[in-house]
Amino acid sequence: MVGRNRIKILAGHRWSHTSPPVGSGVRRAFRIAYDGTAYRGFQRQPHAETVENELFAALAALEVTAEPTAPAGYSAAGRTDAGVSAVGQTVAFDAPEWLTPAALNGSLPADVRAWASADAPDDFHAQYDATARTYEYHLHAPEADTERATAVLDRLSGRHDFHNLPRDDDGTERDLTASCERDGSFLVCTFTADGFPRAFVRRAVGLVASVATGERDIEFVDRVLSAEPLDGPDGVGAAAPEPLLLRRVDYDIEFTLDESAAASAWTVFEERRISRLTGARVAERLRSGASRNP
Repeated sequence: MVGRNRIKILAGHRWSHTSPPVGSGVRRAFRIAYDGTAYRGFQRQPHAETVENELFAALAALEVTAEPTAPAGYSAAGRTDAGVSAVGQTVAFDAPEWLTPAALNGSLPADVRAWASADAPDDFHAQYDATARTYEYHLHAPEADTERATAVLDRLSGRHDFHNLPRDDDGTERDLTASCERDGSFLVCTFTADGFPRAFVRRAVGLVASVATGERDIEFVDRVLSAEPLDGPDGVGAAAPEPLLLRRVDYDIEFTLDESAAASAWTVFEERRISRLTGARVAERLRSGASRNP
């Protein structure tokens, strides 16, 4: 299907290799999932923990590169900000035949997992060849009006110049599809476009929250979409980064699920889910205990 990910399954397997010449191989795209809460974003930065730094270190440890730097033909689907997580981040580079997601995971930290791959054309670029990107934001808003939130996203959907949301060097006009649904005390907001300006989704969620809680009128959305700039106190603030997830990046290539790597990812993130549920339970006891008479 054009513009959507096609996935097939690769059974669990073993690999072995002797080090190939650095830079040799085929252009291969890898799906990468990561818990971004411990990282200063995806993109490589000096003297900071980022997902890309960990990826480059893993490739050097595997002798795919001579040092922890970008391999030949490297590209990434996008840059997520500090604290933002992903399940559909995609990187591509010239990889040796033996480099599978499971092999890559052997040198990655536990909170960064490759889980699928695709052999791609020699000129494939993970950023420019993407046909769509989808983000999810899990907004804890038990008192928010779901109908008002939906009305905001309905008005934002379509082709607009979003210059009153973050500015971008590549322009601010986008064709956006946005929606939300209620999931208990959360509003799950979904945004799909061919690309997003920096912090766009977080500011769009900030707008949703302000209208859905009654802080602003629904007509304010039209003000945001108008040609007149919004500055200072009239601007739209960004929601927190931690509830944001890069859910999917679509391409016209077929990805193969690596069952061994996917099982590793499931185990790692299930352990983190349980740990955070346990932490939330303890925090609830702390909250209730500290509010009682001593």
